Amino acid sequence: MNALSADWPAICRRIVAEQRKLFEGTPGREERTRYEGVGEGGDRSLVIDRRCEDVVFAELERLAAAGASFLAVSEERGEVAFGDGGPARVVIDPIDGSLNVRRTLPSHSLSIAVASGPSMADVEFGYVFDFGPGEEFAARRGAGANLDGIPAAVAPDAEMLELLGVESAAPGLMQSLERALDGQVFRLRVIGSIAITASYVAAGRLDGMLSLRPCRSVDIAAAQLIVREAGGAVVFGGLALEEADLGLDARYAVAAAAGEQGLGTIRNASG
Repeated sequence: MNALSADWPAICRRIVAEQRKLFEGTPGREERTRYEGVGEGGDRSLVIDRRCEDVVFAELERLAAAGASFLAVSEERGEVAFGDGGPARVVIDPIDGSLNVRRTLPSHSLSIAVASGPSMADVEFGYVFDFGPGEEFAARRGAGANLDGIPAAVAPDAEMLELLGVESAAPGLMQSLERALDGQVFRLRVIGSIAITASYVAAGRLDGMLSLRPCRSVDIAAAQLIVREAGGAVVFGGLALEEADLGLDARYAVAAAAGEQGLGTIRNASG
């Protein structure tokens, strides 16, 4: 079996169903604030992070048992070869928005990207599930993006930047951004999940998004395809799409917008 031709929507939905059971079984803040070492991404790992990743890897193991070869890139376990490895990549963030999960805020997501090679340009399928409203964002390269099976598109008048999503919004990082955006953006929104915020740009809910700290490939690999297939634009610092690596060590200053003019405003303000 070719990993790229697998039924990824079905695989992702099975993962979502199992992860939901984990969240339902640990509904309180105290239960969710249990740590278990440090993940390969460099952050302290919550037990629920690792259990959610276990659910993903159980599906990947079944895929490999059917003959698929690929390299998994995941926040907790790092890079894990299945079968013969090869060029295909499966890039996973089992929980994007771990702080929200720990504090029992509903906005957190599963993010899975499937790529034919090592860069953001090679991503063929992107999937983001927002557990708050229970919404599914997905895209296939060259086939458009959708929200719960309905075609998604960026906002048509978004150059006005009425709503800008901001991630990694530490107070010290916000001060200069607010001054730079004064008079250019009407309101800021902070959701707490890079994958969700970018997907909201794809759905026309936000006019743009910006991460104030460089983000990892696992945070944005799926959502960047969803944005681009919905007609939007994404940048990874000064790198071309083909230069933006999917490896776990990569870090990017990510911004997205419905159009190039809005993207330019965001990039100029972020400095």
